[in-house]
Amino acid sequence: MSDPEQLRAAILQRLASVIDPETGVDVVRMRLIEDLTVDEQGRVAYKFRPSSPLCPIAVPLAWEIQQAVAQVDGVTEQDVQIVGYIQAEEFTALIKEALERKNK
Repeated sequence: MSDPEQLRAAILQRLASVIDPETGVDVVRMRLIEDLTVDEQGRVAYKFRPSSPLCPIAVPLAWEIQQAVAQVDGVTEQDVQIVGYIQAEEFTALIKEALERKNK
């Protein structure tokens, strides 16, 4: 899929199936995904904002989001940034490291 808008729509559709177990609502409706961008090469960038700075399920939810995006045909790379969470920089680094290991 080379059209960034079609790929973006497919990603949002896939993310709508990722449910926050605490609320029973998907991460798109909860607005936990921000600034989703896609380029012609299939590179995806977005921010994940957990529902609270101390959200107890932020780590597994971030991993599930990451997995969902990776499953969309046409996604070649992800750049995720965690925002609004305690130790967000460290959390972002861990997620990026996990992505790099998975892509090797």
